[in-house]
Parts: sequence; C-alpha cells; structure tokens
Amino acid sequence: MAVISGAGSPVVLVHGMGLNLAMWRGQLAPLEQQFKVVRYDLLGHGASQARPGPYVLADFVDQLARLLDGLEIERCHLVGFSLGGLIAQAFTLDHPLRVDRLAVLNTGFDRDDGERAGMIERLRIAWEDGHAATVETALARWFTAEFTKCQPNLIDQVRGWMHANDPAVYPEVYRVLVYGDRALAAELPAIRCPALVLTCAGDSGSPPAMAQRMARAIPHAHLAIVPDLKHMGLLEDPPAINDILLPFLVG
Repeated sequence: MAVISGAGSPVVLVHGMGLNLAMWRGQLAPLEQQFKVVRYDLLGHGASQARPGPYVLADFVDQLARLLDGLEIERCHLVGFSLGGLIAQAFTLDHPLRVDRLAVLNTGFDRDDGERAGMIERLRIAWEDGHAATVETALARWFTAEFTKCQPNLIDQVRGWMHANDPAVYPEVYRVLVYGDRALAAELPAIRCPALVLTCAGDSGSPPAMAQRMARAIPHAHLAIVPDLKHMGLLEDPPAINDILLPFLVG
C-alpha cells in the first residue's frame, strides 16, 4: 500500500520494523510543502500483503523498485528509518542512478557480537514466545520515560501497530533487521550521492558511535546526532528531526 501527498520532486519514506507508513506523520506537513511524498507499507507490515518467510533484504529492495516503477518515478530522494535505512542503503547501492539524496535515520551499521547480542535474544523471544512479548521492552527503548508518561495515547497507538503484525511473519522480517547490516557494511563506500546519517543521542540500538562509523564509511556523508531523544525521536519530537532532514533534502 502506498500513499502520495504534496507536489514537487519525489521523496520516498521507508518505515521501520514492526511499524507502518503512519509513523511518518510528524514529517508530512513540512515535506509536503516542497516535495511529492511517497509513503508505503513494507512487506508484511500494515496493509501490504504478508507471505511466508524467509525474507532477505533483496525482497524489500525489489518491493521498492517495483513501487517506483509503478508510480513512474525514475529518481527520488530516499529516506529510511531503522530497517528502512538498511533497505534505503541497499536500494541506493543496487540502483545508484535512481537516488538523488539518501537519508539514513536511526539505522544499525556493522554491529559487533556485543552490539548484536540483544537483537539476537529478541529474535529468539519472537520465535519462541511471539513478537508480542517484545513490544513493551521495545517501547521503553524507543521513547524517553517522560514522553511515555506525558503522551500515553501516542504510545498506545505505536503499541497497537506492533501488536497488529502477523506473529508468523514478524520474526522472519526481524531476522533481516538483525543481520542485514553485515553485508552492507563493506559496500557503503560505493555510495556516491549526497547522504545524511542521523541518529539520536539516547538510541541504544543505533548509538552515536555506530552512526559515526557509518558516516565515515559513506563518502562525504553528513553526520547529525540529535540530543536527548531515543530511537523514535522522529515521532517524539518531529521538529528536532525535521530541522535537519528538510535542509538536507532541499540541498
């Protein structure tokens, strides 16, 4: 499923694991003032049809390529969050002439065994106990405690998005998130378009040091670290992200 709004050069937004195209609502208004904004649901998420696994990163790259072909979009700016950031990187590497500017938000990079251990444990839990058993710990990692207390309705909405995922499909896709950064790491120096690598200071899954390593791997990438926020800073404090993302996309 894809939703298009605004007018101008196309910007395609690729959401994160367990979420859906609605997660970009905090970015829509400023983006729509200058761009044609394309949002869509990843395979197995939201209104996109799920299929049995296994899934690999190339499946999501192919989905994006088919979406752009169907919309007759030859080139675009590409913005990916978390799992979406891995997909955006892989798409840019496979289709370099189709991406004008690449923004990678809160995305993992070349994790070592220690950095990957927690994700592997969560994958085990999702397989053995169901993905619902991982939701509350995810919300605690994604949002600050103060925001969680002050904005329970938004937290409940995100919780609902996560619980709505197919329990048989979720761990198959989560495996892509857990291991997808491995193969990409050595390829990132081939990216030649302007790139933004952004994360938040409190993001335990994509910490500043990891973002710094990623930015060094992509030629001439711009690095941005947003203070105070955690993984879902773009929902918790949209202006803090938009004030960096929008000028980058405008050029």
